[in-house]
Amino acid sequence: MSAAPRGRRAAALLLAAAAVVTGGPAASASPAADAGRPGLGGPRPDAALLEACTGTAPVVCTYPDLPPGHYDVTVMLGDRHGPAGTEVQAEARRLMVPAVDTADGELARRTFTVNVRDPESQQNQPAGEGTPGLTLTFTGDAPHVAGIGIRSADVRTPRLALLGDSTVTDQGGAPYTGWGQRLPAHLRLGVSVVNHSGSGESTVSVLAKPEMFDALVPQLRPGDVALVQLAHNDKTTTAEQYRANLTEIVTRVRATGATPVLVTPIVRLRFDGDQLDSAGLIETAAGSLPQHVRDVAADLDVDLVDLTALSEELVEGLGPVDAQPIYLVRQNGDRTHTSWYGAGVYADLVARELRRLGLVPERYWR
Repeated sequence: MSAAPRGRRAAALLLAAAAVVTGGPAASASPAADAGRPGLGGPRPDAALLEACTGTAPVVCTYPDLPPGHYDVTVMLGDRHGPAGTEVQAEARRLMVPAVDTADGELARRTFTVNVRDPESQQNQPAGEGTPGLTLTFTGDAPHVAGIGIRSADVRTPRLALLGDSTVTDQGGAPYTGWGQRLPAHLRLGVSVVNHSGSGESTVSVLAKPEMFDALVPQLRPGDVALVQLAHNDKTTTAEQYRANLTEIVTRVRATGATPVLVTPIVRLRFDGDQLDSAGLIETAAGSLPQHVRDVAADLDVDLVDLTALSEELVEGLGPVDAQPIYLVRQNGDRTHTSWYGAGVYADLVARELRRLGLVPERYWR
């Protein structure tokens, strides 16, 4: 394939993925325009909740008395006295609402469901890590929040669980960002994303550590979906063990009534000429780990998100220079971990594939 078609295809991938989350140009819809849309029946704003907010850029609102669990949240974004540009993050830099631009005096209502947990960010961090309770952060070009409502989510609220490594996890500190950190922005009120991932985790370690997979399994129920992306840290895992570990994870997820989805890993930004090399494609002495994931998915009749193929096409299409903003190579030479922007690109691709699979009802997508 020539460089020009690959570049055009890469651009098309970016545009198609972006369309999933933006849903077109109506990013600054007013409350009236939102009326009747699914996922907007959130809690009523309570003026007293604004008293827990401090700062201006960003505005940080902290509710330390809320115990771990799932919460429905309503936010009224905008300024009655001027224009505003606001995005909403929750807990450890999880993007819940993409940037919303509002005109002078305009307010935009948005709702979402958030998982509050301990530890707050990566699952393999010690208990007590982060800020107790629920933290909401309003950032953007000119952030302004005019109202907040919070209530406990219905016990039947479905969960979208993530089991992965550092490229998926809720990274506590910038510039590192996992794609799971930006996935919630694609979902409306009524689905709670539980990111049970951690840096350095492999198929071996998540099964060995009680705080990882063993702690996730009791949270899963019929109707939930569990995405599994583990490969980057399986550098010394044999092919036989790798497949056995994936099979055990799938089997135990299914035993809860939840639906497992295997996700092949994102590529690394490692080129040989104009194509990714073996390290970029996550190949080890055990062979191609993404191919092992594909094979296990086929053998067990499990849904698959082939993020390796999608990211390979995108990165090779952009080329070794233009693909750099997706990763942290310009900040610190890191060719594996993604930037805030890059995590968003890959979250868009995952959301697009999940929507195609139909495992999350259409009414929950933004």
